[in-house]
Amino acid sequence: MQAPKKLGQIKHIICVASGKGGVGKSTTAVNLAVALQRQGHGVGLLDADIYGPSIPLMMGVPAGTRPEIKDQRLMVPIAAHGVECNSMGFLVDPQTAMVWRAPMIISAFNQILADTAWSPLDYLVVDMPPGTGDIQLSLAQSVQLSGAVIVTTPQDVALLDARKGIEMFRKVGVPILGVVENMSTHVCSKCGHEESIFGTGGGAKLSSDYDTEVIGQLPLDILIRERTDGGSPVVASEPESPVSAAYLALASNVSRIVSELDGETKTAPVITVSED
Repeated sequence: MQAPKKLGQIKHIICVASGKGGVGKSTTAVNLAVALQRQGHGVGLLDADIYGPSIPLMMGVPAGTRPEIKDQRLMVPIAAHGVECNSMGFLVDPQTAMVWRAPMIISAFNQILADTAWSPLDYLVVDMPPGTGDIQLSLAQSVQLSGAVIVTTPQDVALLDARKGIEMFRKVGVPILGVVENMSTHVCSKCGHEESIFGTGGGAKLSSDYDTEVIGQLPLDILIRERTDGGSPVVASEPESPVSAAYLALASNVSRIVSELDGETKTAPVITVSED
């Protein structure tokens, strides 16, 4: 098997993953990408969920939009909210059921990954499908990943599946950038009371067990759902809101940790010569 390689002019490839569906992984990936862009980085967003692509809707790309073809082979990514995007959702009808076996899924994913004419980017954020299957392994084995962001909710069943995701990435040598605890707390819009609906401390316990850190605690807020469903992620549409502040803090933590890991991998050993 060939060693993972770098992809074109992209400095860092980051995958956003979860052990199970329904924890807000895609919403986190979209707002992370927009937050990184707002902090001055060149950012791309790749939808790796072949069966259920959601990036076109979340990024507000009009239905029926197709990538232009360059040099008879490369797909030109579609720009939305300052982020370059590509997704299987741009290539097939939204009503089409993807009844494909694993080899076809892997082939389609690898083609979207390699045959997109990305600009020189600081970050490519990859929204992974839930679980620990073929796409995750194919990505880890085909390109050099800067790390994985693990999204979970505080409840026990989500944390159990998140552990499986962390174990999988560790086995294939992908650094864990940190844990994002989504739907961490809810603040009542009427009275201001803050409540941890799905429990507390789950993300901290998970990160402690795997010697990583909680890099984001995101609220359960109707504004996130409304803006995402409307195709205008909250970081783009409400950049000054407390909700957006949580995503911007997550983006800052991702940049910091990636820089630290990058410095570690590129630092040459120090050789000293002394007389015995």
